[in-house]
Formats: sequence, structure tokens, C-alpha cells
Amino acid sequence: MIRLVCVDVDGTLVGSEGVIAERVWPAVERVRAGGVHVALCSGRPAFGITRGLAQRLDPGGWHVFQNGSSVLNVATGESHSRPLPPDAVQGLVARARATGRVLELYSDGDYAVESTLPRARRHAELLGVPFRARDLLSLAGAIVRAQWVVSPEDADEIVAEPPSELNLARSLSPVMPGTAFVALTAPGVDKASGVRSVAAAYRVPLAEVMMVGDAENDLGVMREVGWPVAMGNAEPVVQAAARRTVGHVDDGGLVEALALVGAPAPGADGVA
Repeated sequence: MIRLVCVDVDGTLVGSEGVIAERVWPAVERVRAGGVHVALCSGRPAFGITRGLAQRLDPGGWHVFQNGSSVLNVATGESHSRPLPPDAVQGLVARARATGRVLELYSDGDYAVESTLPRARRHAELLGVPFRARDLLSLAGAIVRAQWVVSPEDADEIVAEPPSELNLARSLSPVMPGTAFVALTAPGVDKASGVRSVAAAYRVPLAEVMMVGDAENDLGVMREVGWPVAMGNAEPVVQAAARRTVGHVDDGGLVEALALVGAPAPGADGVA
């Protein structure tokens, strides 16, 4: 039995051309009509294009944004957000200014970026918000997430740096080839903690949760839920962690995943 479906955005819901296949939406409606909750589970923030996607998936429900640092009910505004430690924020800002790398800081409803590099501008476009460079520390409200928007090589270097208290998650977007995203959240905060919070709000055991994803930052969730499903375009390590692998995002893989709702439990039909 599946009672909650969690859906990643880039590479899962949104295809390589930055669009969503129209046949996804009837599939979502069919699942919801059967009494199954559908929740966004993304590294993206809870504003701009992404908030609209969450509202279309379930306008009255809980969704996971910013790799679990923002867990919001888009109807009531109730939040389970977890801020970054202030000293960690100061250290990240100093590092960004010393290296020239693109760093973004996020609250629940806004973000700040100082860099004017093309990657910073392109990411604002991807988020669906106007680009405006400003002092990183001018962001009002609690800072819940930081994110490096860098080359894959720089991402490798960041990941290889001595570990800090912050939780780190790396991801990619097919809409921004040649760019890697390295998100930093408070200790213990990741997509898995976000999904646990949503599942608890709905009183759904993790064994009855499906996670559909394609990137490394989906792994934590996939290792905890009963139905981990990888897209055909998923990174090899993600496919290895999945019970099922469906088609490529551009070939309707998410529709195929949603069709599994109501199918026998993993392994019950002899399929691994």
C-alpha cells in the first residue's frame, strides 16, 4: 500500500527542456482521487515557480522544500523550518567572498546572492524570480539554507573539504548543464527529515511512502521509505538504491512511477 508519494523536481517532475509533460497532471489527479497524498520534495525554495508546482500537486497539503530545511503547508502557512547556525552563515559568506564562487542564502520566502556571474543569473531564471544581486547578509528573517552554485569541479572540491557541522547535499539540474548545486542545511536536516515530518503530519508510516527521484540528495529518503523509485535518468548510485527504475523524465518516467500506486508491495510479485 502507498499512501504518500514524494516527488523530486529537477530531473523527475521537470524534464531536460525545463517543462513538465502534460500527462503528468492527470496521473497526479488519479493518485490523489484514490486518497493518496502527493508532496513535492525538492532542493528548490518555497517561492516562485516551485511554490506553484507544489500547489498544483496538492494545494492543501504539506511539501518539502530546500532539502528539508523548509517543510511547509502551502494552504495554512504552517512551517517546520530549521535555521542555520549564525556562525556557520558568517563563515560561508567569508568563503564565498574569498573564492568568488556563487553562494546563495535562503529564508522560507526569499533569497540573496551577491554574485553577478552568469550562473547566478541563470539560476534566478530557473527559480522564476527576478535577478537582483545584493549583500548576502541583507536577507531578512531566519536563514534556513545556503547553496553553492558552481562548476562540477568546484563542487568536487567543496565536497572534499573538511567536514563541518552542516549537512551537505549535492544535486544537478538538466536545465543547467555544467552546473552543480551543493546545498547546506542545519545538522540533521535533509530531504529524509523533511519526508519524515510530512509522513508524521499525515500519520503515514514510512513503509507506505514512495519517493521518486534522480539525484544524490534523494538517497537519504530512498533508503528510508518502502517504495524508492529511480528515474531512468537517475545517477547510478540512485538507481542502485531503488526498488524500481522507471523511464527517463522526458519519456514519462514519473507517469510510470505514479502508475505503481495500487500495485503489489515491493517484492510481492517477484520483481526486485
